[in-house]
Amino acid sequence: MSSDKSVHAAERGPSDTARPAGRQGLIKPLRTLLDTSGLIAIFIVLFIALAVAIPDFLTGRNMVGLLLSVTIIGTIATTMMMVLALGEVDLSVASIVAFAGVSAAVITSASGSVLIGALGGIAAGALVGVFNGFVVARFGINSLIATLAAMEFVRGLAYITSGGDAVMITVPGFFELGSASFLGLTLPVWTMIICFVIFGFVLNLTAFGRNVLATGGNPEAAALAGVNVRRLKIIVFGLQGLVAGIAGVLLTSRMGLGDPNTSMGLELAVISACVLGGVALSGGVASITGVLVGVLIMGCVQNAMGLLNVPTFYQYLVRGAILLLAVLFDRWKQQKRQRA
Repeated sequence: MSSDKSVHAAERGPSDTARPAGRQGLIKPLRTLLDTSGLIAIFIVLFIALAVAIPDFLTGRNMVGLLLSVTIIGTIATTMMMVLALGEVDLSVASIVAFAGVSAAVITSASGSVLIGALGGIAAGALVGVFNGFVVARFGINSLIATLAAMEFVRGLAYITSGGDAVMITVPGFFELGSASFLGLTLPVWTMIICFVIFGFVLNLTAFGRNVLATGGNPEAAALAGVNVRRLKIIVFGLQGLVAGIAGVLLTSRMGLGDPNTSMGLELAVISACVLGGVALSGGVASITGVLVGVLIMGCVQNAMGLLNVPTFYQYLVRGAILLLAVLFDRWKQQKRQRA
């Protein structure tokens, strides 16, 4: 019992003590919604402005396309949220997506089985994630450096596995993974929705989620409270690799081939969406609602630039500016919590 109390004490930060008394009695998901209400308001204003300014923005076809365009970022953001909440970072997710996709394409073509190929690609992603977690947890290497190294050698593995070129898939059934639909939404969109539901539940309503936040807020206190910090890190990084592997398989199915060059720079977009959604880079603070809104803001901006035919090099400027603003916003929130 004392262990649970210590974990809860480690999880609470200055901002919790400064909250008005009326909020203390609210359940955590509702408190989180109140804390992210400002970001939700920004998204609503942005959405209305784009709907008014761009004639084709609010069409049904474009809304479905917008959802589909954020599936990769949104799916991976659900576990990147956990990694960042733990006080770590994973820069290898884009390479994992490419490696998992190439592995799935090669295995599917060799075995003739869609199931074996998909599971092989997902397993490849999960193994890389577990390896990242082991290196960070066992050897105490900074996750930024460890996953930066992993980003390079996993991308190299993707090139070696594919022979340096895109791998064509010879089993037609594999394409159905990316195109299968239910209630008008494709499997990649449903996968993203399911990931948000699952990891939102894990973060807010399980001891595992509380331990992640407690460890990110104060690793020493969490360890003293009985949390196995090493095992926790390995599991979280393993989940990150698993979800990135799923995203890689689905992306490969949509593309129709396994491309080792795919998803360059994806990790920055995912981290931007998380930080924009209120996840603290220093760890200990995360909101699944905020991450969802962050992903949708990123998607709306990207979609609007596409509808307006903004040149690609200007799109890089906008994405870079969003990342910078997200980091500045995170810094401002940290200072606000420290003053409180």
